[in-house]
Amino acid sequence: MLTGLESADSHATLQAVSEDLRTDLDVSHVVYHWVSGSGDQYGCGTYDPAWVERYMEKGYLRIDPVVLGCFQSFHPVDWKQLDWTSRAARAFLADAVAHGVGNQGFSVPIRGPNGQFALFTINHFCDDEVWARFTGDRRRDLILLANAFNQKALELQPGRRPQEAAALSPREVEALTLLALGHNRAQVADTLSISEHTLRVYIESARHKLGAINTTHAVARALQRGAIVL
Repeated sequence: MLTGLESADSHATLQAVSEDLRTDLDVSHVVYHWVSGSGDQYGCGTYDPAWVERYMEKGYLRIDPVVLGCFQSFHPVDWKQLDWTSRAARAFLADAVAHGVGNQGFSVPIRGPNGQFALFTINHFCDDEVWARFTGDRRRDLILLANAFNQKALELQPGRRPQEAAALSPREVEALTLLALGHNRAQVADTLSISEHTLRVYIESARHKLGAINTTHAVARALQRGAIVL
């Protein structure tokens, strides 16, 4: 499998590798999905093209529990661990199943250079016991394949890499680190011996440098890029 990935030299051959992997793993689908900070999407896989087109048309990226759940995780995620309770999530799942997406899924979140976020997903139709045995036996292999897929995608699509973010100042690093540790803003300001207004300035500056939409997103991006370490 890795040899096939290493020899891929275009999106078309990467697509062919995903199809070969589906056969080798004996699953319903294999999908690689790269989402940029601006919402641009790139990837390959074995989902029905009609489902891919519908996913894009409906803007499902904004509500997909797999994308949202994996963005908050640094470890592989079994889809059954995700929150499917909202009406939008249930409607999304029903639409996915109607387009041939299996009832079981296992996604590996990948963090690449400059905040890159991608997913490598194995999807299948089977019962819980069979799926638990498969993912238990293949977990390490799937993580290895996920990162090999991402490395090849970065080689083939270098222009899609996010822009390098400006370096955070020492005070910005301190503020985000304390927030990541679970302190509220008042506690952070007190620890740093600054006012909450000054703290807000540091946080907004860090958010702008990281290209984040809010404080939580800024903390996540700082962790992903190694700008802060817990």
